[in-house]
Amino acid sequence: MSHRSADVVVLGGGSGGYAAAIRSAELGRSVILIEENELGGTCLHQGCIPTKALLHSAEVADSARTASQFGVDVTFDGVDLEKVLSYQNTIVTRLHKGLQGLVDSYGITVVNGRGRLVGPNGVEVDDEVITGGAVVLATGSSPRTLPGIGIGGRVVTSDQALVLPSVPKKAIILGGGVIGVEFASIWASFGASVTIVEAMPRLVPNEDETISKYLERAFRRRKITAKTGVRVTEVTQNEDAVSVTLGSGDILDADVLLVAVGRGPNTASMGYEETGVMLDKGFVVTSDRLRTTVPNVFAVGDIVPGLQLAHRGFQQGIFVAEEIAGLRPDVIDETGIPRVTYSHPEVASVGLTETAAREKFGENVETVTYDLAGNGKSQILKTSGAVKLVVAPTGVVVGVHMVGDRVGELIGEAQLLYNFEVDAAQAAKFVHAHPTQGEALGEALMAVAGKPLHVHG
Repeated sequence: MSHRSADVVVLGGGSGGYAAAIRSAELGRSVILIEENELGGTCLHQGCIPTKALLHSAEVADSARTASQFGVDVTFDGVDLEKVLSYQNTIVTRLHKGLQGLVDSYGITVVNGRGRLVGPNGVEVDDEVITGGAVVLATGSSPRTLPGIGIGGRVVTSDQALVLPSVPKKAIILGGGVIGVEFASIWASFGASVTIVEAMPRLVPNEDETISKYLERAFRRRKITAKTGVRVTEVTQNEDAVSVTLGSGDILDADVLLVAVGRGPNTASMGYEETGVMLDKGFVVTSDRLRTTVPNVFAVGDIVPGLQLAHRGFQQGIFVAEEIAGLRPDVIDETGIPRVTYSHPEVASVGLTETAAREKFGENVETVTYDLAGNGKSQILKTSGAVKLVVAPTGVVVGVHMVGDRVGELIGEAQLLYNFEVDAAQAAKFVHAHPTQGEALGEALMAVAGKPLHVHG
């Protein structure tokens, strides 16, 4: 059995893994990166990038369909899914080549194969053991299903939904979280009749309740049906259709059922527990400095409990590389990581929901909700929605929650407000360019400071 070694060995080449590898190389460490499939992981190949390409195609379809509202005469002839997928693949391929070149430019050795932890500093790939001064586990996640619901045929996960050869006429989506809501938005824009089934009382249940209400209202206007607070009891399918029985007794029929009930960690059969890495419900247990229960073995990304977001993986990868190098980086505040759902309309948030803030600070929490009806740019775009601020008794902004087309672009300023613990009255002094949607955030801050301008009393 052959051996290789490096200062840092990274198991997994997705968002968290390649960030850890690149930052380690920047800090002068030798790095071996082990990836079973392709660099970029879920985010690049089955997640963020391809879904956002589909969502942009969906936006263009909506623009064509509604062009006459803006005085533009356009004939909408439908969606050619083959061309949509070609556009999607072009983007993924270009980014993949760029990432390969970036990793190569840092002198990182990439080993293609399935790795398995075989000791406190060793990873076995095929018939080779690769040892590292430090090992970073970054093996990511896979779509989950529910007991009794088999994936196959007309029952799909997001992986298969990305490459369906044709747009379903009728679709049922099991799960009203980020993935379910984004695919509902895509398929409705492409002309499908969509029903979302969510066991929790509302869509995007992790978001602030006010935002859920705005999204549900927008989806109703788009003829997307949401059945909340209800569970699926049975799924059957034949060659022509899939049938879903709900706990309410309703039976729904469709061409396709998308199971979007979350993602599970890829940690089984990888030697983690045998080596002494503690798992909890399949997730890797770590300290706040992302150290596992084995010295010099770290974990990042979707296998660590918390938000399953590519940019969280990047941040954790950078953090771990700096921790290994002895730089003692600041611990990441998970609540300060921005969250965006790229549906039509978009949802974007950072910090605490109103409920969480009241639990933490008591009843003296202040909130203000500014409706986009008063925002000029939003009216030009013909989008509705709101910006909601949650303010602690000290006057500091502790939560920003937004819904409306393009509000994801406002999350940069929003995350600065939260992460720098900015006083709302101080932030209200900053001028926002007119007409922009950023003014909505400015108006909300002014309202907290007691001097709203474009708000009816």
